[in-house]
Amino acid sequence: MGNPSKPPRARDPRIVAVVNQQGCTGCEACLTVCPVDSIEPVPGAAHPGLFKLVEIDLDRCIGCGLCPKICPWDTIDMVDYKQAREVAPTRTFRSVVPGHRAGAASPV
Repeated sequence: MGNPSKPPRARDPRIVAVVNQQGCTGCEACLTVCPVDSIEPVPGAAHPGLFKLVEIDLDRCIGCGLCPKICPWDTIDMVDYKQAREVAPTRTFRSVVPGHRAGAASPV
């Protein structure tokens, strides 16, 4: 995972945020609080401007915990960094990260 246009973080965090796109409404409230710009809007397939979701770049997230606090739909969880790469694909159905295989597993 990871957006190559953004610089890497200094060190790996203990926990990172993972969004459950099944409950995400695309309100983008989380975008306003992320201090490292690790949350990306994911455009809708048929109507890019109408149906959006968000995805969290695990290579950028620093585990600050601000996004789950502001999410009005409680769709963002803080997950152990070592488990995040296994958990994220089960909750991500559409991705903007090059090479990321969204929807690799069924939703949790």
